[in-house]
Amino acid sequence: MDTVRRVVVLGGMLLALGAIAGPALGQAPAAGGVVELHLDGVVDPFTADYVVQGIADATEQGAQAVLLTIDTPGGLDSSMREITQSILNAEIPVIGYVAPQGARAASAGTFILLSTHIAAMAPGTNVGAAHPVGLSGAVASEKATNDAAAYIRSIAEARDRNADWAEEAVRESVSISAEQALETDAIDVVASNTADLFAQIDGWTVTLANGETVTLDLTGAPVQVQEMGWLTGFLHALLDPNLAFIFFWLGLALIVLEFFVPGGVAGTIGGLMLVSSFVALGMLPFQLIGVVLLIASIAFFVLELKHPGVGLPAIGGVVCLVLGGLFLFNPSVPSAQVSPLVIAPVAVIAALFFGWVVRAAIRLRRQRSITRDETLVGREGVVLQDLRPRGVVRLGSEEWSAEALRGNPIRGDRVTVVEVHGLKLKVEPMDTPAAAVPGDPAGNSGERNTP
Repeated sequence: MDTVRRVVVLGGMLLALGAIAGPALGQAPAAGGVVELHLDGVVDPFTADYVVQGIADATEQGAQAVLLTIDTPGGLDSSMREITQSILNAEIPVIGYVAPQGARAASAGTFILLSTHIAAMAPGTNVGAAHPVGLSGAVASEKATNDAAAYIRSIAEARDRNADWAEEAVRESVSISAEQALETDAIDVVASNTADLFAQIDGWTVTLANGETVTLDLTGAPVQVQEMGWLTGFLHALLDPNLAFIFFWLGLALIVLEFFVPGGVAGTIGGLMLVSSFVALGMLPFQLIGVVLLIASIAFFVLELKHPGVGLPAIGGVVCLVLGGLFLFNPSVPSAQVSPLVIAPVAVIAALFFGWVVRAAIRLRRQRSITRDETLVGREGVVLQDLRPRGVVRLGSEEWSAEALRGNPIRGDRVTVVEVHGLKLKVEPMDTPAAAVPGDPAGNSGERNTP
């Protein structure tokens, strides 16, 4: 319960910080300038809030247009619709630009690009492959496909673009290059950079949702880049297949470690990681088989702790971990895959972690700690001051207050420590007295420990 409370408290602190940091997207743009927003990575609620709020802020601040730079593999249908609705009803022009070279507007990104007032792409980019995919990685039902096809057709027709190709991108998952998109009238411009884009569309007339027409005057227009708030950006960055894999497995491992080596720290960190991974998995096309394999890998590593050396459980744990990473996301969604370059080091670290680190921690925890008092019991000392029954005894180079449990040992007698109470010893006489007290005959040598 303590670990759960820690996770809840830390989660609440993050949300509170997010409420403070979230709205701070950037400085207000100059009137008549262009606000640049970046749609990078998975289309999720964090991205949707960022884009929708960015368009609203740009409108309120008197910007001439919004430049939405796109590089996305797709994402949630609900978040995509939130963004497209904001663009379709925007009171200022929104320019969609797939960039830089190598970027893509796939799946949900296709809908968003086609919804912009001006759709542009950089050379070496692509658009399409918009067939809806469910969270389990399976292709969506015919009903969902028909709905998506009708929606993208309506968007393309509203922007006077190739609606037939748009529907084909949904139904057949076709993807085309920037040049092909321009030839098929799916986009308006192919531009190598932002300056080239502005030069080509300068003077174009755009019709807004309210029927108002706006002529773009982008010559010398200042561009103000508005980034996500730091916490929103952090949460958005977590929606990465590689991080989802690492956080899920490591979160499980740390929670299991908490049972073997209690302390609260491992369990708290593991809980936060596991919650973060659940958020990511809920927005990515994960497969149940991958989750089961990762849980099985933890079970095998726990079994390995019961056996010395590297045995079959450790091998089973590594195999399940690797397979879990490979099958965590459906292979039919190439943009949502865990890289083998991530799986391999995680598997090696996992084997070392459970095979050596955790085992060593358990061994240290089970080892009985030896206190100072235990090291004194049984040691022999010499009486410096007669014990009647209290006096002074020397152990090694130290002098201690002592009390005899039986007899009355006198100066020079040997005694054995039986008990220790703070800085006072309980002693018993030995049968063989000492010939002489080492050190000063007067008994003034050595250190003295008195209560």
